[in-house]
Amino acid sequence: MKYFLSIIAAIVFIGCEKKESSHETEIKLFQYELNIEFSDATKSPLTEEDLKTFKALEFFDIDENYNIEADFELTPNTPIFEMPTTTDRLPLYRKYGIARFTLNGKKMELSIYQNQQLMTDFNYKDYLFLPFNDATNGTTTYGGGRFIDLEIPKEGSKKIRIDFNKAYNPYCAYNHTFSCPIPPKENNLSVAIPVGVKAFKQNH
Repeated sequence: MKYFLSIIAAIVFIGCEKKESSHETEIKLFQYELNIEFSDATKSPLTEEDLKTFKALEFFDIDENYNIEADFELTPNTPIFEMPTTTDRLPLYRKYGIARFTLNGKKMELSIYQNQQLMTDFNYKDYLFLPFNDATNGTTTYGGGRFIDLEIPKEGSKKIRIDFNKAYNPYCAYNHTFSCPIPPKENNLSVAIPVGVKAFKQNH
């Protein structure tokens, strides 16, 4: 059944590609892959109870205005620090750079981090981590903030793309047994970011 659904989804994506913008197609694929992961019992962070009734995650409408090309400043030689989590676990991170951009007429700044353990893994050597809070936390989105996965920009680049449409919840939003990083205070945004994954309604 899942194989059949995958084929149908692929056909739908191909058929819609001409009508939709490439950005909209990209985000719909991101959403589809996230839903596939969550419906797979071997990968899903959902509890057994929630997995039984899971159909799809809830997303805000896609908005290209939140697909940002930010100015990017490297922060070399910053100290390695222990990032607080929802448990006693303290993973090691380093501030890799600072992204500065204007959104809805307001100037904003976010710190971007590099996990010191993942950087030694070939599959994640270019991986950067952007945890953030915004004014939707605790209402339409998870109270503990959301994350965005990024890649190290090409050498010499002073820009980095941040697509808030790809903002997702930490696993703790679905299951308290997970240990999740808590976004540093410097990444608290006073504005609402009404795109990406919404808060999850649990069965209990």
